[in-house]
Amino acid sequence: MKEFFAYFFGAGDEIEFRNFTLAHFLPILALVAVVFLIYRYRDKIRDLKCEKNIRLTLAFMLIITEMSYFWRLVGVESLNANAKEHLPITVCGWAVVFCSYLVVTKSQSLFDISYFWLFSGTIFALITPTVISYCGPTRFRYYQFWFEHTLGYVAIFYMIFVHKMRPNIKSIVKSYAWLAVLATVAFFTNKMLGPGANYLFMAELEETKSILNYLPQNFALRVFVMALIVTVFFVLSYLPWYFKDRKQAKLKEETDSQTN
Repeated sequence: MKEFFAYFFGAGDEIEFRNFTLAHFLPILALVAVVFLIYRYRDKIRDLKCEKNIRLTLAFMLIITEMSYFWRLVGVESLNANAKEHLPITVCGWAVVFCSYLVVTKSQSLFDISYFWLFSGTIFALITPTVISYCGPTRFRYYQFWFEHTLGYVAIFYMIFVHKMRPNIKSIVKSYAWLAVLATVAFFTNKMLGPGANYLFMAELEETKSILNYLPQNFALRVFVMALIVTVFFVLSYLPWYFKDRKQAKLKEETDSQTN
């Protein structure tokens, strides 16, 4: 049993996970299925007497999923975890924490931050989840990663469909400002800790292949390109709401003109 737990919670010596394989697509398909069910039964869910308990359960799952990442590092000696490489200074990690409080409090500010951080940052982890290259479906880290990076989307879409929350123009500014704060913390943390610390991928490029490998080597240029990409994704994330508002405004104008 000890050998099993050492294997299950440990990491392999060879690459066990590869992008764009069944192990990559299944968790994403599961996410799509859950989001569809939330949308399909949103009215029934909203009217349930236990609806609050659903949100509390989701919040509990989000927190436990995020904390289990650190519990694994502390509990498995073979991982030889270096503390300075695993500080909680990540977009994905904080998005999960914010989402856990969001589903409990229904805070608009937390929704704003979580929405744009997920669709401009966490989405890259779904496309190229290189941090689990040495942990396939037989490892705990594989499941921890996918629960962490998909439950945030479940929380966001739950609040959109069930509680009719949505972002606005001010949401973009608010989310971008807090992202700038996190980036500043990451920058100075990388500087203080030196080699090994690469929070928000601002210090250097990762060894494993991902979208980030296409970024420039020069620090200033890399940060500029990252900021530009984030800005584009912020705008793309808001476009569905923009077109929805335009459509509703047009329908209102047509209704008013017919009335007059």
